Amino acid sequence: MRRSVVVTAVGALVTAAALGPAAAADPPHGHQLRNEPVKTPVARGYGGGVATVDLDATRAGIEVLRRGGNAVDAAVAAAATLGVTEPFSAGLGGGGFFVYYDAKSGRVHSIDGRETAPASATDKLFVDPETGKPLSFQDARVSGLSVGVPGTPATWDRALDRWGTWSLRQALAPATKVASRGFVVDDTFRSQIQENADVFDDFTSTRKLYLPGGAPPAVGSVFRNRDLAHTYRMLSREGMKPLYDGELGAEIARTVQHPPVTADADRVVRPGAMTTDDLAAYDAPLRAPTKVDYRGMDVFGMGPPSSGGSTVGEALNIIEATNPDRQDKVGVLHTYLEAAALAFADRNRYVGDSEEVNVPLPQLLSQGFADERACEIRPDAVLKKPVAPGVPDGDYGGSAACGTKAAVAPADQHEGLSTTHLTASDRWGNVVSYTLTIEQTGGSGMVVPGRGFLLNNELTDFNFEPTQGEAPDPNLPGPGKRPRSSMSPTIVLEDGHPVLALGSPGGATIITTVLQTLVNRYELGMSLPDAVAAPRASSRNTALEAEPAFLASAEGKALVAEGHAFRSVPEIGAETALQFGERGAVEAVAEPTRRGGGSAMVVLPTGGRGHGHVPAPR
Repeated sequence: MRRSVVVTAVGALVTAAALGPAAAADPPHGHQLRNEPVKTPVARGYGGGVATVDLDATRAGIEVLRRGGNAVDAAVAAAATLGVTEPFSAGLGGGGFFVYYDAKSGRVHSIDGRETAPASATDKLFVDPETGKPLSFQDARVSGLSVGVPGTPATWDRALDRWGTWSLRQALAPATKVASRGFVVDDTFRSQIQENADVFDDFTSTRKLYLPGGAPPAVGSVFRNRDLAHTYRMLSREGMKPLYDGELGAEIARTVQHPPVTADADRVVRPGAMTTDDLAAYDAPLRAPTKVDYRGMDVFGMGPPSSGGSTVGEALNIIEATNPDRQDKVGVLHTYLEAAALAFADRNRYVGDSEEVNVPLPQLLSQGFADERACEIRPDAVLKKPVAPGVPDGDYGGSAACGTKAAVAPADQHEGLSTTHLTASDRWGNVVSYTLTIEQTGGSGMVVPGRGFLLNNELTDFNFEPTQGEAPDPNLPGPGKRPRSSMSPTIVLEDGHPVLALGSPGGATIITTVLQTLVNRYELGMSLPDAVAAPRASSRNTALEAEPAFLASAEGKALVAEGHAFRSVPEIGAETALQFGERGAVEAVAEPTRRGGGSAMVVLPTGGRGHGHVPAPR
């Protein structure tokens, strides 16, 4: 998003993350401050880097690094700022997955901050008791039923406690200032409110915050969220106890059980059953990350309940087994699309919350299983979609077993696109890849009254009814269960050292966005900025989509001629990434245009913005 920070009458910058001197007076709303950094999608240099979708958030992270904080401190500060400036994608009311490379130990860790269903939830959570049929997505979303216990606050707390060097109070300070003193509204912020106006207008608290005077705030106006600033200050003083075992938690539960519906609402809003006991029982546990060997590198991702690490990892194994000719771009992209479809079939059949269902993760990530799946791919033919899942049973017969282990091909699942991703690194070599979300743009539509943040609708990521025929469905609702996610924060190591960190928003297209970027970078040899900016296509077994620029390309036309039937969509994903070179060099990359373009910065730029040392491609 293109924003300017606001200055006070005495000329002090709103956020502690300002990198240039303060202006002498308030600028006209929407104008750039003198000496203020301009949002750019590529930055190169040393000392660590940060990339997010938003200038204020990236700057908050960079200032933390410049003031001696590490990558974890910077990631939490940037994420908290996104909760102010990107509130329809992330915030205190949501959850996410935090993947961290610790330079001292050389190990990769991950935190599962996924939301949980209340203890009262059953597999009929989204079945209308009057009809016996599943609710429509919108009826389920705009309700208390859809709200999971938030995991983002616990993620920040755990990350800072385990690996950070700053206190929660210090990490929340930049975001608190932005929330209190305001930022300039841009087109994206206003349009996301406008897209949700009919939902937001049905809740008293949301209408008051985001529809002042009955309309979204004007582009160029200053938006302040003093309620959120007050909430951040409370958490800064008291830690996360008020949210999980105190007054704020009680307010969250009350909002879910008694949605603050306006007297003139034009919809029936079903209440949820989340209680303060559900909040008190929440934990953001450390999980073992997924890991596959790909082209001699170790690719780490997030394990269940995320399907990102398993699906990206399986697809990479399939691609390596197929070993397409890197000089044949059409052939490489064909292999990518087919491998993604096969991996998605297995994801839908087997992946869910591993605390509640048996996920055969070691087999899904095994090269033997990938070899058996790879034999389905033909260079001169397109697989008929949807393909059936394989059987990851450890008994792999190679080409002799190709196509002999069929099962029911699943239906597609709705998964919201409103998510955000950030990447951060520091001078010591620590790296964070962090994806966080409230699911749909605007989440459930409900702002906690007086607290300034939206509640998620993450529980709609469960399947509303069984999708696997006679086989068990791993992603049905259940008590305390975490819904399956596609978030795919990823860190790539070579010889034990980070070479790349990346991730994206975009619902189920997150997986294919991360996968295609890895294919672009390492199969097709693109630079990282080119790999991120390249036109995208997404193959998810039950859906095959492509951006207009992909369809217009020579490769896209060739793939269509081969039989790939794409549906055109405006854009896919909105990635941020960091690439690492020798002697501490870092290249920070964000989207140049998707979702309004992102913001990438480094602590010590070389050769000016967007120029200088580029880590050598493999």
